[in-house]
Amino acid sequence: MLPDTRRGDDVTVTDLTGYGPWAVVAGGSEGVGAEFAAQLARAGVNLVLVARTPEPLERTAARCREFGVQTRTLAVDLVDATHEVIAATADLEVGLLIYNAGANTCSEEFLDADLAEFGRVVDLNVTAMMTLVQHYGRPMRERRRGGILLVGSMAGYLGSVRHTVYGGVKAFGRIFAEGLWLELRDHDVHVLELVLGVTRTPAMERVGLNFDVPGLRVSEPAEVAAEGLRQLPHGPVHVVNGNEDDVARRNDPDRARVVLGAHRFMQKLIGGRGHR
Repeated sequence: MLPDTRRGDDVTVTDLTGYGPWAVVAGGSEGVGAEFAAQLARAGVNLVLVARTPEPLERTAARCREFGVQTRTLAVDLVDATHEVIAATADLEVGLLIYNAGANTCSEEFLDADLAEFGRVVDLNVTAMMTLVQHYGRPMRERRRGGILLVGSMAGYLGSVRHTVYGGVKAFGRIFAEGLWLELRDHDVHVLELVLGVTRTPAMERVGLNFDVPGLRVSEPAEVAAEGLRQLPHGPVHVVNGNEDDVARRNDPDRARVVLGAHRFMQKLIGGRGHR
């Protein structure tokens, strides 16, 4: 039986055991990924946490173990190591895959960077994601039980400077999730792309995002993770609360107006870098 997903005022989601006994969280070391892990642990779901950097990964694992669940860690770069994730979970029944590993690893203008670096953005956000979704999704379909949650971005709704490739792969992720949702909805496997807006994460702080711009909606990682877990049965796409109007504006057919308007706003967030 899959979980009761009734809404509550608390960000903690407690009834997720129907997605167990194990969940794989790719990008599970900090920010939203760490909150997914903690909330699943609190609900009694065992975890495999995957991320590149060992130290924050181990801190999150220790936090999760305090709830009494089994927790494994794998410090690898998913661009090169999906086979290691698959091998490390070969003995487990994975009922939930959360793919939160879609960083923009090459934030340069397209003509100024090595094409191979943009290829890594594609590999992380598309190839590695598809590899893990297919591997874990097939047994979920056979068991007629499970969940696949892909973390997306509002960057996938329009083009922007230094996100030429990243915006494209995020658009792919949303369309992919919609198709996968259609294919699995009659097999009782839940599919959701959770579209994030500006979120107060360590990664966003490292790139120098200005969270104090007037009118900017800033989400907190724990609330985002809880919202995503609640919405998982209600795919294929859910935009994090408070960002719906912005997404609607980004879908306006006057693309030049939309793209230029969003670009000018982004200059306020990142301190004026890029063309006017």
